[in-house]
Amino acid sequence: MRKHVLIVLALGALIAVSAVGIATAAGGETPVTVKVGNLELTANGGFSPKALSKTKQTPISLKASGEVKEADGSHPPAIREVILEADKAGEVHTKGIPTCKSGQLQATDTAAALKACKSALIGEGSTIAQVAFAEQKPINVPSKLLVFNGGEKGGKTTLFIHAYFSNPISGAIVTTVTITKHKNGRFGTLVVAKIPQITGGSGSITSFNLEIKKNVAGKNPVSSTCTDGKLKVHVLGKFEDGTKAETEIIRPCTSKG
Repeated sequence: MRKHVLIVLALGALIAVSAVGIATAAGGETPVTVKVGNLELTANGGFSPKALSKTKQTPISLKASGEVKEADGSHPPAIREVILEADKAGEVHTKGIPTCKSGQLQATDTAAALKACKSALIGEGSTIAQVAFAEQKPINVPSKLLVFNGGEKGGKTTLFIHAYFSNPISGAIVTTVTITKHKNGRFGTLVVAKIPQITGGSGSITSFNLEIKKNVAGKNPVSSTCTDGKLKVHVLGKFEDGTKAETEIIRPCTSKG
């Protein structure tokens, strides 16, 4: 198995892997489901606390989950690239948090990855990859997800996402996610992840859930203000079959102070 990503990571998002056209979730924390032909995409996520200062960055934790499936139960296409624009109210802070190098995570199972880089752990969750080999029934392969701080340099923040699949296929996957500042109207952060093929194109991520924590080594990886009662994120996903998919998520916040 080759490298891949299972999440869309950073400010106010980590939400949908994709949706064709534009799907907007305003208001509460209910999941968003979009159906395009046979493809069904469901996304959910949010942050805590909801009450944020209008002017001062407030530490937040992020939760997200997503599911991709075909209505007829067939194997879904694999996502190959994720580009995320996050609300300019939010910020990513990893300076001062211990760092981990990609090489420390390669060819390691979950226990070994934690042993090598536990101090750099900023988030965790789980995922399922579906692998469909020719003339065989698709196989669902679960894994724990670990998100590590790779550090800040030259205006770029790097995160490493580790997964280890052990049965019936095995291997460690380490994905690199880059985060940079990005001025584009409402948005202020750009997150980019390129997803190589899984098992030569036979694998697809079908679900994930993830939480980015507060108070890691006395620091807070993600924070935000709330100036107008909402936080917004735009996600573009590109699939193996050429489909381009976009999702827009809006979550409410309460301004204080």
